[in-house]
Amino acid sequence: MTDEMFHVKPDLAASAHVNAQRHGLMTNHALNEPDSFWLEQARRLDWFRMPTLAGGGGFEGEVRLSWFSDGTLNASVNCLDRHLPENGDRIALIWQGEAEDDVRHVSFRALHAEVCRLANVLKGLGVRRGDRVATYLPMVVEGVVAMLACARIGAVHVVMFAGFSAAGVANRLRDSGAVLLLTADEGRRGGKRIALKALADEALAILETEGGSPVRQVLVVPVIGTPVPMRAGRDLDYARLVGEAEPDCAPEEMGAEDPLLILYTSGSTGAPKGLLHTTGGYLLWASLTQEIVFDHRPGDVFWCTADLGWVTGHSYVVYGPLSNGGTSLLFEGTPSWPEPGRWWRVIDKHRVRGFYTAPTAIRSLMREPSSVLAASSRDSLRVLGSVGEPINPEAWLWFHEEVGGGRCPLVDSWWQTETGGIMIAPLPGAVAQKPGSATLPLPGVCPVLVGHDGTVLEGATQGEAEGRLCIARSWPGQARTVWGDHARYVQTYFSTYPGLYFSGDGARRDSDGYYWITGRVDDVVNVSGHRIGSAEVEAAIGSHEAVAESAVIGVPHAVKGQSLMAFVILRGGGGGEAGPALEAGIARHVGHMLGRYAVPDRVLLVPDLPKTRSGKIMRRILRKVATGEHEQLGDVSTLADPTVVDALVARLGQ
Repeated sequence: MTDEMFHVKPDLAASAHVNAQRHGLMTNHALNEPDSFWLEQARRLDWFRMPTLAGGGGFEGEVRLSWFSDGTLNASVNCLDRHLPENGDRIALIWQGEAEDDVRHVSFRALHAEVCRLANVLKGLGVRRGDRVATYLPMVVEGVVAMLACARIGAVHVVMFAGFSAAGVANRLRDSGAVLLLTADEGRRGGKRIALKALADEALAILETEGGSPVRQVLVVPVIGTPVPMRAGRDLDYARLVGEAEPDCAPEEMGAEDPLLILYTSGSTGAPKGLLHTTGGYLLWASLTQEIVFDHRPGDVFWCTADLGWVTGHSYVVYGPLSNGGTSLLFEGTPSWPEPGRWWRVIDKHRVRGFYTAPTAIRSLMREPSSVLAASSRDSLRVLGSVGEPINPEAWLWFHEEVGGGRCPLVDSWWQTETGGIMIAPLPGAVAQKPGSATLPLPGVCPVLVGHDGTVLEGATQGEAEGRLCIARSWPGQARTVWGDHARYVQTYFSTYPGLYFSGDGARRDSDGYYWITGRVDDVVNVSGHRIGSAEVEAAIGSHEAVAESAVIGVPHAVKGQSLMAFVILRGGGGGEAGPALEAGIARHVGHMLGRYAVPDRVLLVPDLPKTRSGKIMRRILRKVATGEHEQLGDVSTLADPTVVDALVARLGQ
């Protein structure tokens, strides 16, 4: 891991100077006069009634947080209506389908009309303010329309990833009490069809056998045009109803603390948590962070590759870009289908300025021949972003130097579903970058490192320390509760270190005050008294010339307490007869890079890793498999390919 700083190129120096000044002023203002700072930031939104209270709240006791509580607004108005007078014909959404010629350009005016039509349909079906409406859709324009239509009438949207199983969908419908579900006939991914309507029917059947489903109606979007069974009285044709609806719908005036969305995160116990985000604070945080982290400018095309079913898709496909009047790109396909280089062609075709993706995707693309990347220009790119997990320095350097040509700032961002938006990241040009470091907190974010005993670690030398990452002050985008279980919210995030929000992640802070995320605390392994971050070992493994990607976990050890186990994917796959020798060579390489204390006891070459569709490696599943608990995996509905688990069990059996 390198501490080398990367500064902005000379051709960006002018804007970098402005960004640096702005960053300093905002940080000081937020620290010294927080109420004044946040009320000033609130002016970036359009309000029916401008708030006079900033808010926040302490992290003690029942933890009741509140931001801008006397203000009223509507999220869809901020994403649509306010742009109509001057920029109604500007493109709000570009949808690129799997087929090269399957493209939609949707202006703010057209999107506003479509949102209003669906809002009127929902009202006509009896959906009221506060009702939950769930979506189970692929990456299509109708997914964005549904979110904004719910926001327009005050319904709470519950967006479900299209890769969820029927059981995963049933769990979320049951817990949220959704009264209406939007789904599609089928979805497309990597040349394959996903039978979404059939899976939705199966989910509803599960609920009915349990005593009844909260879902009264199902709106079916004809994405493919495949005939699907339609239950009379329950299943309705989206296209027909929306096509007949009026293109104008008065927005509901919502309190800033009224719920906007519920988004579920997976739990190791098999019970996903429904994080509730409210209208004013969440929208402000998404808008602010998208602008300052990605140096957003009017007319920019921004591409966040996340699915709408994840918080990254909520904040940086929909609410952030659209509230800022930008053009957001939705891509239905995969990075390398029907052949390698598809992402780079999409960037060139649609002149993408900001590109935000996951380290897992970056490492996957690194495995392709250099000629694939060389076949594109990518000259439209201005800012690159990384999200989802710590990025190893090798992937950082490749992304920066090869994809961005060394001229694009790379914002490595740390945040969570619970935070609503980015918390730690370098502002382009304002903060010098270090490969692998999330760098500095955004204005208004107050991170601290805490030791095992709960002591805040100030650092013996210039603030250097390593511990558990907590946040000392509330921020507007913070989730307010776990839906239906506030006690679980308090227990999960505020009981470990009273008075602090505990992120569950570990981090180190260097002498420049930069933060390096070491992974989940349960991914920090204690080997014979040495606390070893899995991300650090993965970075060392990733620097081996044969390695494409790895995941490191801790497993019980009779003598050491824990030992390290590494699951490794090779460049080009395979390993063949050289498997055992190469596994030993990779272990020796870690010893050379980090020291003998960090050498994994076992290195296992595998064809793939259990990942979500957004690219996050599910390390808790690896731990269960490694310890023989593969029949007690908890919630696995987020896995992109559940068969990977069986392959890992078989590989370990060898």
